[in-house]
Amino acid sequence: MTPDLILFFVLALVAVASALAMLFSRRATHAALFLVLNFATVAVIFLTLNAPFIALAQVSVYAGAIMVLFLFVIMLLGVELGPTLRMRFRGPQAWAAVLALVLLGAFVYAFWIRGAGQVSLAPALSPATPPDWGAPVSVGRELFVHYLLPFELTSILLLTAMVGAVILTRDDKKH
Repeated sequence: MTPDLILFFVLALVAVASALAMLFSRRATHAALFLVLNFATVAVIFLTLNAPFIALAQVSVYAGAIMVLFLFVIMLLGVELGPTLRMRFRGPQAWAAVLALVLLGAFVYAFWIRGAGQVSLAPALSPATPPDWGAPVSVGRELFVHYLLPFELTSILLLTAMVGAVILTRDDKKH
């Protein structure tokens, strides 16, 4: 087993574990932060595939903009406010710390031990990668020519989920 494949499996383990932690988290803010960890892990996977543009878009669009929006909605609606503001459970914090350390270790291995830009899973996983794979022009062409309908359906799904969250958590006070 090559070091690149081991790195991929470690990153995949962190991605799956953070996704499961997000699903089973009891607090919405913890779930959102586990989702940020998942997005960051996927971005590192894109970096190991020599797709820096997609990794940057993953971090800036998903981990940046969308998660800030989700956290804003969570805080705006006040769904996290309960009888006490102290955390009762230490489990989510411990899992977040362990997963973040594993992700940090994989990142350090990929870029400081192996050398920046030298990690590539593409030869190990696929026989040939086009030279412009991951470039902004090729990503835009694929997204808006071949995958326009799934792209728009995803945006409608996210909008519907956000409106549904607002409706489900609003306070129905009759005056």
